[in-house]
Amino acid sequence: MTEDAELVLGIDPGTARTGYGLLEHGPSGELRLVAYGVIETVPDRPMAQRLLQLETELDRILREHPPAGAGVEKLYFDRNVSTALTVGQARGVVLLTLARHAVEVEEYTPLEVKQAVAGHGAADKKQMQSMVRLLLNLDEEPRPDDAADALAVAICHAHTRRTRQRLEEAG
Repeated sequence: MTEDAELVLGIDPGTARTGYGLLEHGPSGELRLVAYGVIETVPDRPMAQRLLQLETELDRILREHPPAGAGVEKLYFDRNVSTALTVGQARGVVLLTLARHAVEVEEYTPLEVKQAVAGHGAADKKQMQSMVRLLLNLDEEPRPDDAADALAVAICHAHTRRTRQRLEEAG
């Protein structure tokens, strides 16, 4: 990692797949991809075992790449309450694991992430993936969607952290 750069983590929580993205954020605002991927749980296992698997794999990632801060996507649901409940369980495990590692956490709505990455809250999935690719100077759009979403959260978090730091320095 370069001097004065921070490692930031973005997480898109889910029970089946939790996306994660790690970025190096330099003092001039530059972003560099460090790692990204998904934590997939086995669908036919009991929920408690799936949540334990999520915690174990996230713990490994945090030990390997200790971030200065993390952004986590806030829970959003329209009508499917059962999906919202399982995503809420995964979010709880994510937040608890980050707290155990003393990682400062900010939560962002999908709208906030879209505005930070694409410049407007009406951006669709394809626009977001294209912007993530451009902002991180990648040859192709990151896959799967959960990982791309996590990278978008990391970009949002990096920009938000830097803005807050500048405001604090200005007084």
